[in-house]
Amino acid sequence: MTEKTEDKRPITRRLTLFATALALAAIVGVAGVYGIGGLTRNGDPACQPATNLAKRVAPLVHGEIAALKVADSPLKLPDLKFRDAEGGEQSLSDWRGRTVLVNLWATWCVPCREEMPALDALQAKLGSDDFQVVAINIDTRNTDKPRQWLKDNGIHTLGYYADHSAAVFQDLKAIGRAFGMPTTVLVDPAGCEIASLAGPAEWAGSDALKFLQAVVKK
Repeated sequence: MTEKTEDKRPITRRLTLFATALALAAIVGVAGVYGIGGLTRNGDPACQPATNLAKRVAPLVHGEIAALKVADSPLKLPDLKFRDAEGGEQSLSDWRGRTVLVNLWATWCVPCREEMPALDALQAKLGSDDFQVVAINIDTRNTDKPRQWLKDNGIHTLGYYADHSAAVFQDLKAIGRAFGMPTTVLVDPAGCEIASLAGPAEWAGSDALKFLQAVVKK
């Protein structure tokens, strides 16, 4: 009995070491794909232009847009779905070919309301075939209120877009790009992120304009 037990111990030890090695390899593999904590995934090859652009414009992030986070490894964003003012279906891919500042806002969000005039002014200044502000309302109750709020507050340059299921927020949250409101993601013409921001910004200020003009410049 003693000899059999002693014979099994080395085998058991080797199996334990092998299992441990497999577990460590799996952890390293996951870390390589997702990064530390699983928050930053390796960039999509299609997003290499966005990676290069982000590096080029990063020095311009300061002052009123200092909280903007320029992407180290830009993600290909999900094709966000929402509706326009007439109720027609829209998606982020409808803006392929131009740079898009996607902003999620709600009437119950005070910082959102405070930055809407700046977003409206930004669209008036830079809106073109090359750049668009797409502000998506995610109010889930009293769905007529957001449109009336925009009218009452003189927001007339921005197009009206809404997702009353708030699925767009969940889609961005799932890839680590939405933590609170407002949420803003700057997207390149290929649908890849350039930068993101949790919270409001003075989007019509000189710092934001210089940064965005550098982004859109061809």
